[in-house]
Amino acid sequence: MYVPSHFVEDRPAELHRIIDRHPLGTLVNHGPNGLDANHIPFELDATSGGLGLLRGHVARANPLWTEVRNGDEVLVIFRAADAYVSPNWYPSKREHHRHVPTWNYQVVNVHGTIAILDDEKYVRGVVARLTRIHETRANAGGAWRMGDAPQEYIDGLLKAIVGIEIAITRIVGKSKLSQNRDEQDRVHAAEELRRRGREAMASAMLDP
Repeated sequence: MYVPSHFVEDRPAELHRIIDRHPLGTLVNHGPNGLDANHIPFELDATSGGLGLLRGHVARANPLWTEVRNGDEVLVIFRAADAYVSPNWYPSKREHHRHVPTWNYQVVNVHGTIAILDDEKYVRGVVARLTRIHETRANAGGAWRMGDAPQEYIDGLLKAIVGIEIAITRIVGKSKLSQNRDEQDRVHAAEELRRRGREAMASAMLDP
């Protein structure tokens, strides 16, 4: 990924926040039929291994888990907020008109090696943790639990999925938040996005 110096995002806490708050990653691998992409919610374990681990699962019917080999290199892309930015939102445009449209965004590219874990205990643990995390966020005080469904039903579904784990070897982050613009232009553009309901991007631009 091309990352100009003023857009480099290398703060571990911010990289982890983006992955945690936007966990639906795009897993890219090179299989026997060429490049492939799958969209998978991941759990980040930042404390395991050198740079951390990503854990998730895929449907047993998904050919991904049979087409990759343990140790194959993969890429997972996590994208946070993004927004179009008009040059009309820069106060300095009235002075010299030397502005063009752009697109702001935050993205994290995670490089790593994949392992397939066709193990019921592993899969059950991943599903339980992902469920607990996202149900708590979505339904505070009334979260759904795996125990709410019949055990035989859950057992049957778990047999239909396969675990995957990605040992992270490199993380590349990019926060393109108008850091290369004058302060008044950056702030005014952020305020315009806020007025248009793009709160996440506005907040990121005001605290890049």
